[in-house]
Amino acid sequence: SYLCPSPSTLVDKPNMVTTASRRCILSFLIILLKLSSACLDAFTISSSVKASHSFITSLSKPSIQSPTRGEIQCAPYLHSPRFSYLTLRAGAVDGNPDNRVNRGRLSVSKIIQGVITWAQKNFFLAGLFVVLSMAKMFPSLGVNGSLLRPELTVGKYGVGLIFLLSGLSLQGSELTKAVANVKLNGLIQTTIFLAWPFLVGSPLKKALNAFQVLPPGLVDGLLILTCLPTTVNMCIMLTSASGGNVAASICNAVISNMAGILVTPALLLHFFGTSIQLPFVQMVRKLCQKVLLPVAIGQALRATKAKEIYESNSKAFKRLQEIILLGIVWNAFCSAFTSGLGLQFHHTLILLTLLPALHLGSLGVLYKFFSIKALGFSRDEIVAAIFCSSQKTLAFGLPLINTIFEGNPNLASFVAPLMFIHPLQMTLGSILIPRIAKYTSGDNKT
Repeated sequence: SYLCPSPSTLVDKPNMVTTASRRCILSFLIILLKLSSACLDAFTISSSVKASHSFITSLSKPSIQSPTRGEIQCAPYLHSPRFSYLTLRAGAVDGNPDNRVNRGRLSVSKIIQGVITWAQKNFFLAGLFVVLSMAKMFPSLGVNGSLLRPELTVGKYGVGLIFLLSGLSLQGSELTKAVANVKLNGLIQTTIFLAWPFLVGSPLKKALNAFQVLPPGLVDGLLILTCLPTTVNMCIMLTSASGGNVAASICNAVISNMAGILVTPALLLHFFGTSIQLPFVQMVRKLCQKVLLPVAIGQALRATKAKEIYESNSKAFKRLQEIILLGIVWNAFCSAFTSGLGLQFHHTLILLTLLPALHLGSLGVLYKFFSIKALGFSRDEIVAAIFCSSQKTLAFGLPLINTIFEGNPNLASFVAPLMFIHPLQMTLGSILIPRIAKYTSGDNKT
């Protein structure tokens, strides 16, 4: 039967093939119809939705005249929610694909406008991002001795201008009150010269030596760092930018650096037991020229029309102070990116983790301490106390360390933590300025 099939078998096989082909074609058509229905459904609406949409459209848009015979009334479809949604998703406006470019330009302009608005409200943060990027891309422009001479334009004249403006903005009664605030000044100086070396530096040295995560030279450098006085420029500028008590900040910066000429060597003598000789007269002269003289000139200018000019343009002068502060950050990071310190990578990584943690932790602890109600300090005094107590000076510390440990083979390791903390405390303090300014003004009650 296989060799000689019957007529019925010959007839059934074509029927079976035809039936299978029809089923495949039918399945394909069903799938195609479903896809077509889904696509058409995106551009059409059901009769119920069409009726309700036509009613809503008639309330908000001009009535559409009935089409003549042979015309297709497609307006309801153009006004359908799904059609409008798809045309907007495609980038068209009012169903016109030619407007995609205009819509793209509108989106870009909105983004640019939003960035400009944010930068105006957060000028210092935006400027900080710019100067750090510039320092990374072009570090040779911002080092001392370069074409722009930042050691003069920023380090000398810029800093002098900031202290002059600080003296111009301060009333004599405010300085007198700041000097007379023995409780605030005493606590700040105690924090700088006692709490830092004995409660932070000495225990930290013991812990790091026990775990042996850093070489002994860098560990000693961290202890030396805790013995230094506060910054002269940075604490005052950060206090001013945050709306803190500038008079208290100037007063404690001067007291700290004057006392540091004697107290810091005594602390180093206690911890390291080396004989120390310092150019006392030279340090006092430098401090008077850098801080006291510009502040005194600013105070003298208050008796002239300069006082009215400053008060009528106080926002512009404050912006100028922020620009100078950004210049100092730029100069510091250009020097850091250019010179380097010759440390191993894992030691650098540990310092870049440890030092910001110490600084931020100290800011938090100092805020909690000076905010104790029993002390009775105002918000602007708390801000001044936080910045004065948490900063460590490079301008005073670097020549001091070079003088004391001259010829020591670990001199570079002694200086390394100070070189790291100098730009870090500027950056972290600058980032916190908007938050602290809200706290000082009373916008943030927490």
